[in-house]
Amino acid sequence: MTIDQPTTQGQGGTDRRMNTYREALLLIERLHRRFLDVLKAEIDRTGRTDVNNVQALILYNIGDDEITIGELTNRGYYLGSNVSYNIKQLTNNQYIRQERSAHDRRAVRVSLSDKGRALRRDITALFERHVAGLYDAGGVSLEDVEQLNAKLRRIERFWSDQVTFRG
Repeated sequence: MTIDQPTTQGQGGTDRRMNTYREALLLIERLHRRFLDVLKAEIDRTGRTDVNNVQALILYNIGDDEITIGELTNRGYYLGSNVSYNIKQLTNNQYIRQERSAHDRRAVRVSLSDKGRALRRDITALFERHVAGLYDAGGVSLEDVEQLNAKLRRIERFWSDQVTFRG
């Protein structure tokens, strides 16, 4: 998909609206990939070889909680990844602990180990550097990001409705 392809509808602003929508889709996808690249660079910088960027993002999203894999999946979208596989790798590499739920033996709850918390602290420090750089030197204000977040939530809600109500 390229953003300069004209639409066939040609009703004045329709071409512009379609091209703007396509550009937004591409930016969202590209930003996600770039974010994963940034996480990978941080992991490489710290010398870790037993965890990848998607696994680091999963660890970050677990945080201080003890959650099920289903809850984890709902918290974040791990494009091109298999959450169960990554949980197994994180467990094998001692970043997380798994425990069967006392109430539902089918459910497995996961939480960070000391090693997992150490990586999460490194990622948090990375995010803190980003916040300082973005707001202080990047020419982006807190209000800009708040407005961006509000608009992204509206797009997410629209897409969720497309899935729920079959557009």
